Amino acid sequence: MYGMKFLRAPALGIAFGSIAFAPVAVALLAATPARSEALILIDADSGKVLRAENATYPWYPASTTKLMTLYMTLSAVRDHRISFDTVFTVSKNANAQAPTKMGFPVGTQVTVDNALKMMMVKSANDMAVLLAEGVGGSIDDFAEQMTDTAHRLGMSQTTYVNPNGLPADDQVTSARDLAMLARALIREFPEYSFYWHIPAIKFGRRIVRNYNPLLGRYPGADGMKTGFICASGFNLVATAQRYNKRLIAVVLGAPSGAVRAMKAAEMLEGGFNQNPLAWLMPSLGTVDALTPMDTAPLNLKDQMCGKHRKRPAAEDGDADADSDNTQAAGDASQQRSVLLSALRAPTNPVLLSDLGPVMPIVVYTGPTRTSAQLATLQAEVAAEPAKKKAKHKTAAATPAHTKAVAAKPADDKPATAKPAGAKPAAGKPAAKKPGAGKETQVKPTDGNAASAGPWSLLSSLGIAASPPPELGTSSAPAAK
Repeated sequence: MYGMKFLRAPALGIAFGSIAFAPVAVALLAATPARSEALILIDADSGKVLRAENATYPWYPASTTKLMTLYMTLSAVRDHRISFDTVFTVSKNANAQAPTKMGFPVGTQVTVDNALKMMMVKSANDMAVLLAEGVGGSIDDFAEQMTDTAHRLGMSQTTYVNPNGLPADDQVTSARDLAMLARALIREFPEYSFYWHIPAIKFGRRIVRNYNPLLGRYPGADGMKTGFICASGFNLVATAQRYNKRLIAVVLGAPSGAVRAMKAAEMLEGGFNQNPLAWLMPSLGTVDALTPMDTAPLNLKDQMCGKHRKRPAAEDGDADADSDNTQAAGDASQQRSVLLSALRAPTNPVLLSDLGPVMPIVVYTGPTRTSAQLATLQAEVAAEPAKKKAKHKTAAATPAHTKAVAAKPADDKPATAKPAGAKPAAGKPAAKKPGAGKETQVKPTDGNAASAGPWSLLSSLGIAASPPPELGTSSAPAAK
């Protein structure tokens, strides 16, 4: 629509001989994306751009902002200003953040390690503020530090005003800048990569899966972060590794979580399976060499959250995304040039497998627990599905007459209290209590058994616990 609108302007300028109008119209055409979507695919090692569409168009980052909050926190650990065992306290400001959040009461203490896990998996806005206040002193100071760090990394189009990505007009980035941030995380903090590929967390009885739809579904996927606000649409920074090659895909402005996931999977698949004729395509250079576009970010609020949607779009409601928008995005994605389609590798329509069971990582409040306590917690999580399954089988095997005895009538009285002319009890239907005599259905918790073995970066215990002292993180002084 935008392209059609501005294509008329240059034609009018030429037809009426308007020398001044045509250049302005051409500039507007160049500054307006043909469709509401920005994409980029790069090689994480070399920074080479494999695909780019509107990659330098300014965009609202939404919760992909938390990647910079993660970067800032890991930098503070690396510089020995804090440790993963450092305890921060939930403030009124953190508690007041809009969902999605953990919702801990003011005064609750959370370690840096647990706060990072909750922020990256559940996208908890309150945990992002907790870390910002703990590391930077205040949201404003931390946001200023975030912006300075972004510019140091070459993210010249990025400005931050908060640590979680909640709506703010001045909080802006681009697909190019987010790819650069993801690359910086991979290169500078490889030993802490588990923070961006934890499949699920368990807090008490609550289990929350990672919002990243590629984890566990796309072969080789290992991070990083999703995001959504009405103004941005559905965003995703995704990383995957195959054949000793790691790729970073960024999708901004997708109409739903499903489209966002499929688009990223298609881009990654094309990067891993390059067509032999790909060398004929013009080189796009490296990610840091792309020219930023100086224009205002596109606001998708009406498109994403307008009255036309069947249900309000939300980050944690991907399954309820508007199917009409999904189809429209699918149609738009097919409108590519014949040449580029021929040069790119064919796309496998079945890229995302069914989401299977996962082993959630236990998170908790309060100070860091001992290895024995963590092993116990993790063992309980592993054993819980088996216990529930056994309970379910026991309930199903209960004899029918036993259930009938257990379900006594609500007006059950001794036989001596009945009138002489009363009908036999057998001929009168029993007035059961609500739910009495019914079999209890227990829904198994996602997960499978796993033993608490020795600590390693990718073991379940290693992910659940803070890294061991030999990584040099536990000797740092606690932040005040």
